[in-house]
Amino acid sequence: MPLELKNISKKYIDTDYILKDISLQVKTGESVAVMGPSGSGKSTLLNIIGALDRPTSGQVLLDNRDITQLADKELTTIRNRQIGFVFQLHHLLPQCTVLENVLIPTLPDRNVAKKVEVETRTRDLLHRVGLGERMNYRPGRLSGGERQRVAVVRALINSPKLLLADEPTGSLDHTTASDLADLLVELNREEGIAIILVTHSLELANRMARVLELRDGELIRMPEP
Repeated sequence: MPLELKNISKKYIDTDYILKDISLQVKTGESVAVMGPSGSGKSTLLNIIGALDRPTSGQVLLDNRDITQLADKELTTIRNRQIGFVFQLHHLLPQCTVLENVLIPTLPDRNVAKKVEVETRTRDLLHRVGLGERMNYRPGRLSGGERQRVAVVRALINSPKLLLADEPTGSLDHTTASDLADLLVELNREEGIAIILVTHSLELANRMARVLELRDGELIRMPEP
């Protein structure tokens, strides 16, 4: 099991609890959507799962290891190697090509043989998502949907166990958003990566195996459509 949350709570100074005693298990290759109104704590929950924030109390177990107890340096390694991130904004570097942007997470690894292997994987993934002919383009020459596909490939380049997506289709039109949803479902199935995504789109959420709602700081399962 790649992920287990145990009694996660979160509050900031002078605020009520944003998250209240949340527990969740996500199995290898499972896909989960988290919905809820703006300000309900969805992004906070995702940031805690992704080791970008720490809970006030509780445990985040990644492969049975409580990452809330790790030092910042160890967390950086985990974020780079075991967790992939896709955000609403692609955060691509405009001065770099598509290929260079995807390879950024691999730069800390100085193993020459591994770099050749990773570059081959990068090219294969870019072809797989329909960007094989654009890998030498800079982001300014790409459409919004193409940029987001680059961001997805970048998130997958180190073969993470877990992909976290925060409103990945929020800035896209309906057709492009649907295409990206197809890609996420396909990669979830073929790569065997667990996916947790935050979205306001019920259509996107229903593409996942499980749909949860964050309401009043608590995570509840939404009824089947």
